[in-house]
Amino acid sequence: MDLSALILADSRFPGGGHVHSGGMEEVVSRRLVTSVRDLPGFLSGRLRTAGFLTAVFAAASAHAAVTGGNWSILDSELDARTPSLAQREASRAQGRGTARAGRIAWPSPVLDTLLAETPRPHHPVIVGALVGVAGGSPYDAAMAAAYLAVSGPASAVVRLLGLDPFAVNAVVARLDLGTVASEAAAVAGDDPASLPSPGSPALDLFAEAHARHHQEEVRLFAS
Repeated sequence: MDLSALILADSRFPGGGHVHSGGMEEVVSRRLVTSVRDLPGFLSGRLRTAGFLTAVFAAASAHAAVTGGNWSILDSELDARTPSLAQREASRAQGRGTARAGRIAWPSPVLDTLLAETPRPHHPVIVGALVGVAGGSPYDAAMAAAYLAVSGPASAVVRLLGLDPFAVNAVVARLDLGTVASEAAAVAGDDPASLPSPGSPALDLFAEAHARHHQEEVRLFAS
């Protein structure tokens, strides 16, 4: 795995991921996840839906960073596949934070062009572009995005429920990230309009509910 992908997947990278729970806070508040036993189902489901979607667009973005591509089209295609306004806003907020840190770490005319076309890019788009600019492959970008899709909720549940971090990380380690990343990388060069569009209606509904609750009461995470 390319070093840039490892850095981007690191929770210490200042991209703002620490304020997002990937739906976990809302799920915990509804008592749908109460222990480590509940995590495999939630995390594997998230990986195969929202995680696969982010991996696909990160891989496509890494490909576009090398071959040249229309960033606004790539970003708008991901927007169209994200029906929840709360999810779109969370993705763009994290994308903005990642872009700020990424431009310092890997300055490039490619990034300048991307941010000129899409000043608030979706998070997978900027992650993939940064990996591509740094010399990583679409697979590397997909792996970083897939890992972030499950590591964020996993870290959040430790804070929310006080679960054993060793047991939680064991669940993450057993997830099939490699298959998801491989499938995403396989379509990296396809027309953005034809990229996969896996749906996750429950996560969309949880995100919208969390956004409403966030306005009414103090929540630990923004999403």
